[in-house]
Amino acid sequence: MTVDPQTLTLTRILNAGREEVFAAWTTAESMRRWMCPDGVTEVLVQLDVRVGGTFRIDMLHGGEWLAHTGTYREIDPPKRLVFTWVSQATRHRETLVRVELRALGDQTELTLTHTLLPDAEAVEMHTRGWSQILERLASHIYSR
Repeated sequence: MTVDPQTLTLTRILNAGREEVFAAWTTAESMRRWMCPDGVTEVLVQLDVRVGGTFRIDMLHGGEWLAHTGTYREIDPPKRLVFTWVSQATRHRETLVRVELRALGDQTELTLTHTLLPDAEAVEMHTRGWSQILERLASHIYSR
């Protein structure tokens, strides 16, 4: 199997059912609470969750607002969510994120795959950011 240097894949086991995890990804109020890597002090979220709908996530980091935008490509509740992802960290290029949710009894295995990243630095930066975000998601779900 060949590893694509422009792709990252992260897997986490979450203590919640797929429906709850899927809702966390598709509800602005929920996302605002966990979609923030270390150093982000405020998050603004706008979602139009439908195929072809767009989102915008603004993160305040170090006194600077950083915009993350995209378009929903696939929505298959509660199994899969696929969307484009454009930000300063992708060099403003369109990348693709796939979130797969697999039921494990009363838990969910979440696999996030981010493809089409422009270079190794972007892969490293996004691996760190998504890892922190997924930890916050796990804490958010656990605290509910």
